[in-house]
Amino acid sequence: MSRSAAAPLLTTTAVALLSFSLQAAAATAPPPAPTAAAMPLPPAPALDAGSYILVDYQTGRVLAQKNADERLPMASLTKLMTAYIVFAALKDGRLTPDEPVTISKAAWKTGGSRMFVQVGSQVPVLDLIKGMLVQSGNDATVALAQKVGGTQAGFVQMMNTYAQRLGLKSTHYDDVDGLPQPTHYTTARDLATLTVALIRDFPQDYPIFRIKDFTWNHIKQPNRNGLLWSDPSVDGLKTGHTEAAGYCLIASAERHGMRLVSVVLDAPKWHSREADAEALLNYGYNFFETEKVVTAGAPILKPRVYESASGYAAVGASRTLYVTVPRGKTASISTNAGLTQARLIAPLAAGTVVGEITVTDGTGEVLGREPLVTLEAVPAGGLMTRAMDSMRLWFK
Repeated sequence: MSRSAAAPLLTTTAVALLSFSLQAAAATAPPPAPTAAAMPLPPAPALDAGSYILVDYQTGRVLAQKNADERLPMASLTKLMTAYIVFAALKDGRLTPDEPVTISKAAWKTGGSRMFVQVGSQVPVLDLIKGMLVQSGNDATVALAQKVGGTQAGFVQMMNTYAQRLGLKSTHYDDVDGLPQPTHYTTARDLATLTVALIRDFPQDYPIFRIKDFTWNHIKQPNRNGLLWSDPSVDGLKTGHTEAAGYCLIASAERHGMRLVSVVLDAPKWHSREADAEALLNYGYNFFETEKVVTAGAPILKPRVYESASGYAAVGASRTLYVTVPRGKTASISTNAGLTQARLIAPLAAGTVVGEITVTDGTGEVLGREPLVTLEAVPAGGLMTRAMDSMRLWFK
């Protein structure tokens, strides 16, 4: 029988825990939002929008939803995927912010909302991005798509490829700007997933979404997201409207270190999409809180490693783990960390998965889990160490 064969999850021992606890984790975390005493969790607000979803950015927990998986037109919310691909090109060095883009006739003549770029002119990439996201300019969007994808059709193929990579299970793109097409659709859930990816993957570009107005060709246009003026915690993202899609709004806000993402689709009026988004955000912040329970790279266990020079290994999570619970319920959170192998034997590379930490609430529901890995490489010991440990293992 192999000495490193997998065994059932081992319970955490006092010596292995290294004083790990929620209290210790909280002591190193930023001060949490003020918490109220545990209160009954009311139902999510009833809204007029045809579809919506509210999710916590850190954990992905859904706090409210209605028809979140119904396929619907997305109007200018399409531009979020266009932005994702353009941001990726900037990050990879395939584009630079000041790189000039020659405006084609196809871009210039695109209908709908416009930045008012002129055919044949050269416009820097960053200005086109602002024209696309602040002014919702379809002409700017087409110009960027042609620059990155060669053609609009080529860029649409890229959009659908990225949709698959990001796990958008019910999204399909027919164009780059959101003008109505037969099989151009998405869901509130997919849009929330895309929004989280945008914020996570491109933090250096995300502030563009909070710009309140932008002027090009002597034409000043305001951002259509009215929450940027009425709610200082809101810092993005995008509106959309067509007759088929209704009034749409994706809004993200951060309060007391907790970020939420709300997606509202098919609202009946332009002002109701803002009221619905604000109601969702307020519901989330009033009745939920997000807690950091595991810090990436912090030692959690220190198990014995046979045939190693050090004898033991520091084990922890490679990613910070957060959980979202009803406000006032953080005291009910508990953790269990353990190994998934009965015996660890050197050498072990840094990052080797050797266990798991699980977070549960007072009812036993699993709120989150994260693999435990070796935080440093564990080299093999000398010949004598290996021989002695080998003999010990024979008698275990």
